[in-house]
Amino acid sequence: MNEAVPEAAGAAAGTAPPRPSLRRTPLHDAHVALGAKLVEFGGWEMPVAYPAGTVAEHRACRTAAVAFDVSHLGTVRVGGAHAFDLLQRTLTNDLGRVAPGRAQYTHLLDEDGSVTDDIIVWWVDEARFDVMPNASNTDRVRAAVGGEDTTATRAVVAVQGPSARELLAGVSPRAAAVGRFRVAPFEWEGVPCLAAGTGYTGEDGVECAVPAEAAQGFWEAVLAAGVAPAGLGARDTLRLEAGLPLHGHELGPGITPLQAGLGWVVGWDKGPFRGRDALERERAAGPRRHLRGLVADGRQPAREGATVTAGGSEIGAVTSGNFSPMLERGIALALIDAGAPVTVGDRVAAVVRGRELAVTVSRTRFWPPEQEER
Repeated sequence: MNEAVPEAAGAAAGTAPPRPSLRRTPLHDAHVALGAKLVEFGGWEMPVAYPAGTVAEHRACRTAAVAFDVSHLGTVRVGGAHAFDLLQRTLTNDLGRVAPGRAQYTHLLDEDGSVTDDIIVWWVDEARFDVMPNASNTDRVRAAVGGEDTTATRAVVAVQGPSARELLAGVSPRAAAVGRFRVAPFEWEGVPCLAAGTGYTGEDGVECAVPAEAAQGFWEAVLAAGVAPAGLGARDTLRLEAGLPLHGHELGPGITPLQAGLGWVVGWDKGPFRGRDALERERAAGPRRHLRGLVADGRQPAREGATVTAGGSEIGAVTSGNFSPMLERGIALALIDAGAPVTVGDRVAAVVRGRELAVTVSRTRFWPPEQEER
């Protein structure tokens, strides 16, 4: 879950100050000190890459561990005796499947069944839910679920990669031990914090919510433990390789969970929720399009908006595309018409700048390759 990273690199660290409307995370000064390239992103000034570059950061996450500042993502705290019922009526997934101390991926739908936002809910304790929307949707989600916007009170550091827990244990053994999609409190230098076994890279990892006043010290401790910093550019290429949807691309106006292959996010047995009637109609009729992967023969990817064709006929459009640092090929996700006579392994074309780029239809998860699934 995340909005798109702009392709333009933006301003380098240390250049002119941002426009007054841009927000900064509690880790802004640390990013500047590390030489990060900063960009405008979802109303925030965020690091898109550090001097090592996006490809190196991406590969470090796949082979070791990196840390992302994801403090721009919202936190809407919903509490009280009726919080559970309110979220059940508003969001798609069924909180009855989990319990306090767990995290859950879910959607907020529009009345037409399309995805207004995709969200992680941290069920902290019996009376507290931290609802975590995409940055640009925080106000919209708060209007739907109520609660208090606590985004400005904390930073969120995502430590991701096969070595993430081992290295994080040198900073906080308790944070490093949190289970996958579980939520647990921990203390760092006497400061109460919260950890969740969640992330957006396709790798194991932990996201740590740390009070704003302690955030820079925690970030520095994580890097000192041997974790490399990584920017939002790598976070986007990592999620694409893992086949994870991006709001505004694979999810958004006109795109439903069923079209995106995320029917498992819908709690069909739990009762009414916002957008359910429209989604029921689509389920009965069958989605008109499906999300598919596309792999190019070479390094050039098909980019967002490219038309997908088969036998000279238009069958869909690319929603996200980029270079895969692990496959060293261009990869993309595309919404393909349900009636199109194509399946995994078929050759189709994506129209890029007026010419056809040959691509192969694939599963949506590109990494790891099927024979190397971990």
